[in-house]
Amino acid sequence: MQRHILCMKWGTKYGPEYVNRLYGMVRRHLSGEFQFNCLTDDARGIRPEVQCFSIPPLNLHLAPGQRDGAWKKLTTFEADLYGLHGTALFLDLDVVVVDSLDDFFTQPGEFLIIRDYQRFWRFGARVTGNSSVYRFELGAHADVLAYFRAHMDEVMARFRNEQDYLSDFLYRQGKLSYWPAEWCPSFKYHCIPPWPSNHWRAPFIPEGARIVIFHGEVNPPDALAGKRNKRFAHIEPATWVAQAWQE
Repeated sequence: MQRHILCMKWGTKYGPEYVNRLYGMVRRHLSGEFQFNCLTDDARGIRPEVQCFSIPPLNLHLAPGQRDGAWKKLTTFEADLYGLHGTALFLDLDVVVVDSLDDFFTQPGEFLIIRDYQRFWRFGARVTGNSSVYRFELGAHADVLAYFRAHMDEVMARFRNEQDYLSDFLYRQGKLSYWPAEWCPSFKYHCIPPWPSNHWRAPFIPEGARIVIFHGEVNPPDALAGKRNKRFAHIEPATWVAQAWQE
């Protein structure tokens, strides 16, 4: 089985150091051989071990000020993605790998994704996955992208972002499965001690965590600095980020 890591970098939010650090974390935590691939609009500064490819065209038509919703991630489902074959594990650039990734390639399931984190204002189980970490066979779900290209305005009007659409599409086909919940905890929901102890206790790595997901108002540099981009919120520095999040 050919194993691939996929990531994607576009725009200016994340520099090449995010790709380079992600590669370093994967190399330390994934045994055996793999190919690391980055779909990007700017390969400058990315380390030579990473295979860089252009992001396939999507031809989004965004209104002024409309967020892109990470729709570009759907191009990972091209029927032929630069001739790559095998099993692909997609990782967002701002995740922090803290333990072995081997089981992400052996966990049973046709398409695996994080079950999106439960919010206190939402009731009942949700189908939607969080696409920070997902696994699939390259070329196996080309219909996801083909339908989006043929019905772009309809899909974008109905779904908030690419992970809502992707989860719904594959759930309806009976192909959607989820990682064990403890593998991919959310930094802001699972690593920050509850108030008021967050003022003196540092964020921690939950038991069983493999990949810590950073989404919303905190990214790895913020966590390391003890900075939370939210009013009246406080975190102590997460010093373990410095040890894990490096080349």
